[in-house]
Amino acid sequence: MAGIKTLADLKRKQEEVKTQIDLRDKAENPESQVQVKVAMATCGIASGAKNVMEYFVQELSKRGIGAVVTQTGCMGYCFAEPTVEITIPGKDPMVFGYVDSQKADDIIERYIKQGELVDGIIPQNYNTINQN
Repeated sequence: MAGIKTLADLKRKQEEVKTQIDLRDKAENPESQVQVKVAMATCGIASGAKNVMEYFVQELSKRGIGAVVTQTGCMGYCFAEPTVEITIPGKDPMVFGYVDSQKADDIIERYIKQGELVDGIIPQNYNTINQN
C-alpha cells in the first residue's frame, strides 16, 4: 500500500473510505433508498439501456437523491425497452417503458421527487406466486 504523504493523498483516501461505507450502508438497507433497476438483457442493451443506466447514476447523484441503481435481466417487456423499475420506499414498484434520458429526467423530477405519476407506466399484468 502506498503511504499517505500529502494532504491530497489523505483527502483521496478519505473519499475512498467514505464511498465504501456509503455503498455498504445502501447494500445492507436498500429498502430505505429509492431503487432503480434497469433491464439490461440483450433487447434492453440494444435499445439504449446502458445510456439510461448511466444517466440515472449521474443525475441521481448530482441531485442528491439517495438511490441504489442496479441492472437486472429481462423483465419480459421487450416491446417497451429500455425498461426501468422504480421502487420508492413504502410504495409498490412501477415499471416504465421506452425510457430515454428525457423520460428518465421526467421520472426523476416528477415521480421520484414529487410522487406524481408520469406517462410510460407498464401496467402489472401478472401475479406472483405469493399472491395466489
